[in-house]
Amino acid sequence: MIPRYMIDFDLQSLPHMKTDVVVIGAGIAGLYTALQISEYANVVLISKKGLDDSNTRWAQGGIAAVTTKSDSPALHRQDTLIAGAGLCSYEAVEVLVHEGPERLKELIAYGTEFDKDAQGRYELTKEGAHSKRRILHAHGDATGAEIVRALSKRTLEQPNITVMENHFAIDVVTQDDECVGVIVMKPDGEIFYIESNATVLATGGAGQLYRYTTNPDIATADGIAMAYRAGARIKDVEFIQFHPTALYYPGAPRFLISEAVRGEGAILRNTSGERFMEKYHPQKELAPRDIVARAIVTEMEKTNSSFVYLDITHESEELIKHRFPTIYKFCLKYGLDMVTDWIPVAPACHYIMGGVQTDLNGETSTRRLFACGEVSCTGVHGANRLASNSLSEAVVFGHRIAERIKQLTPHGGTRMFDAREEKRSNRTVNTMEQRVKLQKLMLRHVALKRQEKGLLKALEEIERMGRYYYYQHRDREAFEFLNLLTGAMLTTRAALLREESRGGHYRIDFPNKDDLIWRKHIIQSIHEGVREESDLSNVE
Repeated sequence: MIPRYMIDFDLQSLPHMKTDVVVIGAGIAGLYTALQISEYANVVLISKKGLDDSNTRWAQGGIAAVTTKSDSPALHRQDTLIAGAGLCSYEAVEVLVHEGPERLKELIAYGTEFDKDAQGRYELTKEGAHSKRRILHAHGDATGAEIVRALSKRTLEQPNITVMENHFAIDVVTQDDECVGVIVMKPDGEIFYIESNATVLATGGAGQLYRYTTNPDIATADGIAMAYRAGARIKDVEFIQFHPTALYYPGAPRFLISEAVRGEGAILRNTSGERFMEKYHPQKELAPRDIVARAIVTEMEKTNSSFVYLDITHESEELIKHRFPTIYKFCLKYGLDMVTDWIPVAPACHYIMGGVQTDLNGETSTRRLFACGEVSCTGVHGANRLASNSLSEAVVFGHRIAERIKQLTPHGGTRMFDAREEKRSNRTVNTMEQRVKLQKLMLRHVALKRQEKGLLKALEEIERMGRYYYYQHRDREAFEFLNLLTGAMLTTRAALLREESRGGHYRIDFPNKDDLIWRKHIIQSIHEGVREESDLSNVE
């Protein structure tokens, strides 16, 4: 049994501050939502590291929205639903495709500079499973960095936003199933309490569940674990997207090689030099990500290799350097020239489609607790996210969250209480060692290809690690490990339950999609347990 709070505390004795809204996380979801809320309320923005450390910072491809007459919301909706493999919420997708263009204009108004052509029109690119060119990008392949730059600058200029960098949100505080504030740790280890009228989780994803990921070190499932402990419902976390093309080279990190590289004509070759994607899908290299990633793994197994090649050498040097300056320079650091060399790549954990279940206004099943961005499960992505929909989702639902919080009346204040556990042990544990052990376990049994035997073994080991919840922890690394442990438990449990293959979830022992039985969602709650929820309104 996971304890309600990660630490012992007596709320009466903790230093205490008060604000209108707390936003936890400083990627596009956190920054944009904080800016929207700051127009009518005071906001405390908590960033685990600096404002430039987030998944958004590394987003290369761009942001998807309809901006031309040759495109339409209906086409964007169709592409999203097909990629989502029958589990998207039709209503959520409708919200995304119709409200995305307006939110894009707001990003531009906040100072984001997207790339334009010589005529001053926005350059649009096409990515996997999109039927039209609708992806706006910045500085070629540094879209996320440009968005973070613009939003961070605007955030720091707002008098209504207090930014707390290098602070760690340990837990949200609830009373009567309502969120009333957040327990936070300062850089020096001091613990304090922020009381708020509403709290927004914008903590990003869970890539650090796996040994190999395109995510930064901070992507440790914090928001999902925090919300689960608070009683909120967690939905569809078995669906994890492995990006097909992360750099695989000795001494180099698993750097993301954007899908836009394939969108501009790059092809995949196995180590024998053979192009192979036509064997797996009619869209070849631009098939949905789950199909491309599994095809790569299959080719790696056939050729007894740990990578395949991405080849864009047939395109011009001018196009490569102009369109992908960041990727080009990064590869060159390791002696790889995209203009002349095939780039060795392999799949790596990239994005979690599931997360904290929300309604269309971003509110979770715990009142006054909201979730935005990758930590949330709005229903937009279904079983497999369409490329470049993630940044769109963050701003669309961030705006809706801000509108919903505006309508909230103040809660009755926090009742002081003592949350000390009698059962906690004073023993310590090498959390970094345990984190690596957990990552290897997840990579072996709960990654791209899964089966009952491995999932049972993983779940048994994760439950054995559960004893660490009852140790006295006081450092960020330990809290992150416990959050990862919670995320691993939720993901593995859902993956074991779903006896089919769909989107980002693939079972060797159940290789087919089963709409008759499994066109449903898996919901987990610390209070309600695990349940399946059918939603026949979903349209594929």
